Amino acid sequence: MSTTLNLISLRPGTPADLVTVDSIMQRAFDPRFGEAWTRSQCLGILAMPGVWLTLAELDGAPAGFALARAIAGEAELLLLATLPEVRRRGVGGALLRSVLNDAQDRYATKVYLEVRRGNEALALYRSTGFTKVGERPSYYRGPAGQLFDALTFERQLG
Repeated sequence: MSTTLNLISLRPGTPADLVTVDSIMQRAFDPRFGEAWTRSQCLGILAMPGVWLTLAELDGAPAGFALARAIAGEAELLLLATLPEVRRRGVGGALLRSVLNDAQDRYATKVYLEVRRGNEALALYRSTGFTKVGERPSYYRGPAGQLFDALTFERQLG
């Protein structure tokens, strides 16, 4: 009989982790939708006040990350990604709960996020109390010029 551990560990990330973040992002985000950020975009935002990076490992191997920021009582989940082969094993949920806890620790009372219509992560966001508060038609542009709507969600904290 074999046993799968599925031990998820989280840790704060640093700019030195952006090679891992980039590798996860390239595998996690479908290139058809143009959602992945470049390493320099991640580095630029990580240097800003109130921004934090959380890395997830599953059974000791890199599995996902979350990038978020908090300022003036509000927080925003900027990016959340998990490797395709570890999806539905709790990594995304652990990262999201960590962001919510960290946002509250930074005195945020609300967390916002934006997601492409049809993204499979919508179920996770809705199941953790996020509600849709807006839409941006044709916001995301894929590499071939196709356009995709963005949905804005909010969750109250506390």
